[in-house]
Amino acid sequence: MSNTISFEDFNKVDLRIGTIIEVHDFPEARQPAYKLTIDFGELGIKKSSAQITTLYTKDELLHRQIVAVINFPKKQIAKFMSECLVLGVYDLQHQVVLLTPTHAVDNGQPIG
Repeated sequence: MSNTISFEDFNKVDLRIGTIIEVHDFPEARQPAYKLTIDFGELGIKKSSAQITTLYTKDELLHRQIVAVINFPKKQIAKFMSECLVLGVYDLQHQVVLLTPTHAVDNGQPIG
């Protein structure tokens, strides 16, 4: 088990629901990845790079709701600026499985 944190520490992480509205190949990335454009409702549109090309096609990702951290600093990945971190978990084959809501919710909804 990892270190225990306080509820106040957890509240510092801004986890939100967003809908993927664009998916593009990212050939410049070191590991196979997609460039995602994600709609977070009133919070706006953010971009992210995600290494999820093994389990997901571009068509499968389009219009899918995901969970992301939106208050990390921007990160330069090749010539792309990632503005949020899309969350997933590794399966037994070490492939990323996206965290998604089981029912549609409003974009920008907080998790917590």
